[in-house]
Amino acid sequence: MTSDPIRLGIAGLGRGFMLTLPSLLADPRIEIVACAAPRENSRQAFLSQFGGRAHATIAELAADPDVEAVYIATPHQMHREHAELLAAGGKHLLIEKPLAVSMEDATAIVNAAKKAGVYLITGPSHSFDQPVLAARALIDEGRLGKARMAHGLNYTDFLYRPRRPEELVTEQGGGVIFSQAIHQIDVIRVLMGGSALAVSAMTGAWDSARPTEGAYAALIQFDEGRFANLVYSGYAHYDSDILQDEIGELGTPKDMSEYGAARRALASVSTPEEEAALKSTRTFGSSENPSMAPNAEHFGPIVVSCDRADLRLTPKGIEVWADTERTFIPTPADPSPRAEVLKGLYEAIRNDAPPLQAGTWGRASLEVCHAILESAREDRHIILRYQS
Repeated sequence: MTSDPIRLGIAGLGRGFMLTLPSLLADPRIEIVACAAPRENSRQAFLSQFGGRAHATIAELAADPDVEAVYIATPHQMHREHAELLAAGGKHLLIEKPLAVSMEDATAIVNAAKKAGVYLITGPSHSFDQPVLAARALIDEGRLGKARMAHGLNYTDFLYRPRRPEELVTEQGGGVIFSQAIHQIDVIRVLMGGSALAVSAMTGAWDSARPTEGAYAALIQFDEGRFANLVYSGYAHYDSDILQDEIGELGTPKDMSEYGAARRALASVSTPEEEAALKSTRTFGSSENPSMAPNAEHFGPIVVSCDRADLRLTPKGIEVWADTERTFIPTPADPSPRAEVLKGLYEAIRNDAPPLQAGTWGRASLEVCHAILESAREDRHIILRYQS
């Protein structure tokens, strides 16, 4: 057991926090001691489960002397304001993906952490999933040669899950680019092991009732002629989890007979206010905590082509299709599914070990998101400038 856990505060008790909660509860390196949330019922639920202190504002959380670090799980467009307040209060930062919506805000967050002398980690994203990190380690061994090409595919019901109005406005971080592409981009950047050079992409916004991007296809260029192709649809038709042994994104078995459930649930509301209220039923204090998953989390099928093998990542492990034989490397689920990001936070604060996915990493992934939008809008190849 860890004898000196990080005393963590939580900024925002919404869906992002709910999805990370099983890892926080299972990880001995973390002690949840405080929160900040605008809803009274969420604060009361927090006090009932964790004790500690429940603040109404981020400023109060920033001034809490018992909090060492804060997990910022507030809406994307609020990240800059909250990160600057918390960094100025001397709190180390774990910021839910994406780091921010605009590149200007991302740079401001990086600078605020640097000025305050606090550590900044971006995530959790699926680049911390056990199969992704195991595949990267396998590539680093060198016996399979370089990772030359990668393909990521994901078809989900993302756009038809309950949304607040701003989540359907691209400029406020809505749609699939800032919430979903960021996962694929982080995963691919880890697997390809280098800074991306350029992006060519197209996006789809095909439902006037959900007026933001619901799909994209992107070709990302890396050094030495290496490249990755990313495809995503959030339009709730085909479900690519069927290619992942019918295991859902969070590592739990999926009942494929529930096909169409997202659209059916959305049909029960008739106003943006009703939809926002429906989403609030999935936040902390309004629904049960997620259960522990028997498999690793994932973000759709991923195949990496190396010089001497193709690697297919699954929630249970890595299929290695080598020159003359096939093998399987299991990657058992961690009791703390997002253990690696929490380990990075702990090692940074306790042992002064700079985290791999620091602020500049998060900004570099955000730049690829913007490049996807820009390439689709302007029908041109976008050269990247902020990679790390």
